[in-house]
Amino acid sequence: MSEETIFRKIINKEIPADILYQDDFVTAFRDISPQAPVHILIIPNKLIATVNDIEVEDEVLVGKLYTVAKKLAQQEGIDASGYRLIMNCNKDGGQEVFHIHLHLLGGENLGKLICAEKTIGE
Repeated sequence: MSEETIFRKIINKEIPADILYQDDFVTAFRDISPQAPVHILIIPNKLIATVNDIEVEDEVLVGKLYTVAKKLAQQEGIDASGYRLIMNCNKDGGQEVFHIHLHLLGGENLGKLICAEKTIGE
């Protein structure tokens, strides 16, 4: 798999993004198409295409995505009211960029994750 994704270009600052956090391991920036008042993407600087591609040696790195999410939720003032963390996997899971990324969503009541009217198998 090629290392060239839109996220790689953001990590390398080849294209503009509202970067909120960056270190040697993780980069976080505001989503350009937000689904909530706060919508931040948190990505590892190492390319891991999907959740299925996470290896044992990536456990600390993937855990860091969550500690950065906690820090950003505090920074954005949504830690007390609550927020949602989502990581999609592959096409049916809603993944659009094949470089794992954690969505941090908040700033309003996000409601239930799954609509009660939908029946499995529909």
